[in-house]
Amino acid sequence: MSQSDRRRVVRGLGASLLGSGVFGAADLQGALAQQPAAPQQPRFGFDAVVRRAREMAATKFEQPPAIPEALQKLDFDAWRDIRFRPDRALLANSGSSFRLQTFHLGFLYRQAVTVNTIRDGIATPIPYATNLFDYGRTKIDKPLPVNLGFAGFRLHYPLNDPRVFDEVISFLGASYFRFLGRGQHYGLSARGIAVNSGSNAEEFPVFREFWIDVSDQNVDHATIYALMDSESLTGAYKFELYPSVDSALEVSATLFARKAGAKLGYAPLTSMFFSGENERRILNDYRPELHDSDGLLIHSGTGEWLWRPLRSPLHAETSTFLDKDVRGFGLLQRDRHFQHYQDLDLAYETRPSYWVEPRGGWGDGQVELIELPTTDETNDNIVLSWVPRDPIDAGREISFAYRITSSLDLRHLSPNARVVNTYQAESRALGSAEAQVPGTHRFLVDFGGGDLKYFLQNPSTVEVVPTISQGKVVRAFIVANPHIDGFRATIDVAVDVGQTAILRAFLKAGNKTLSETWTYPWKAV
Repeated sequence: MSQSDRRRVVRGLGASLLGSGVFGAADLQGALAQQPAAPQQPRFGFDAVVRRAREMAATKFEQPPAIPEALQKLDFDAWRDIRFRPDRALLANSGSSFRLQTFHLGFLYRQAVTVNTIRDGIATPIPYATNLFDYGRTKIDKPLPVNLGFAGFRLHYPLNDPRVFDEVISFLGASYFRFLGRGQHYGLSARGIAVNSGSNAEEFPVFREFWIDVSDQNVDHATIYALMDSESLTGAYKFELYPSVDSALEVSATLFARKAGAKLGYAPLTSMFFSGENERRILNDYRPELHDSDGLLIHSGTGEWLWRPLRSPLHAETSTFLDKDVRGFGLLQRDRHFQHYQDLDLAYETRPSYWVEPRGGWGDGQVELIELPTTDETNDNIVLSWVPRDPIDAGREISFAYRITSSLDLRHLSPNARVVNTYQAESRALGSAEAQVPGTHRFLVDFGGGDLKYFLQNPSTVEVVPTISQGKVVRAFIVANPHIDGFRATIDVAVDVGQTAILRAFLKAGNKTLSETWTYPWKAV
């Protein structure tokens, strides 16, 4: 078993555990497809999930029943050996472009969920059956109950080859999900909602039930409904998946608060950053960089584009970016050079970026970035979400919507130049015998793209505009960097020892802004 396989499953988001291929029809899916239509019944849809969430919110939260002890005792390898049989994949007889597989309970996944399909407006649960799975070397001594349920599910789609069904989205563990576009490999994750992130009172709401709509034949999008539950709230979700080069997921959510005071995080994303060119923590590894995402991008309500490189801090740190009606935010993997990772197995250069675009105004609040310490690359230590200004009140109903795009290249989002690299160094010339001035530090920021290639013809018209929240900027200048069709800005700062300063910088020519704004926190030591 490769390190890649272990990491993908331990992190809980259904990486491809099976070989892909065109799946044959199964007895079970045939039975589901032959369910008679019942036009006299109302068609199942999002309204039905909302009603169930509202009814649940009026009752006390109950922990789900424990799964059989034999499944609780499974270690990673034993659980991973239980694989869905490709020839039993559902939806093949429905005319859908998708194939559905479920995940078996066990190991870390002890929350049983119900998975339904919808055909002609009628919801039908998928019954658990041992013959859906190949148990490999894993032995279960006692028979498992017929109402066992599943740990989650995934959909396959001919994403990269018309002849092959690749995994395109998976839901596994709490409210986590991941999805892919063409040529991408799983990296960061998304969640339905974050509750009290960064505190000792953090909750992880769970999806208790799913419905996959296959009513429309020969369509290239899937509709998924989900019912969420936790101590603080319940929720109804609608996911509309559009697989493509850049796959898109339209998300609609209606939440009902059970109790007051919880801090919510809309559209939360979770990723990993261990080492990058801005923070070289690794001393004994052949891989220069290790990260699923290398930066946070924000399109503010005022129109500013902001880039914040990610870090792996020694202690948990939270950064907030106050805003109103934020236009977009996401965790991006901008570095697409294999030479910067040198990992043939994990292929970090193919990890997707997730970009969130709110539908309608989200009002006052903040983009919140939580960076946690980690000792290796197996832990997700980055959490990002939009936190509304006001916490929820008991009994309150909240609705919001957004789109997530999974992409390898988001340069089209902004016409301005973008930050390509961030480096740190001593604030003196290389080879100089001059000692570094105590309390000073140097940052080198590469800006490339946009209209910068045009300005390379006359670099003197471009200037860097740096600011610092405390301390001072000792000096700042730029030099042309034709390797990236842009410029390298050098910024020397002086900050009192023990103080933390927030740095910002962008390029301009006259009154014209040429680049996004680079920002970085730095503590003088």
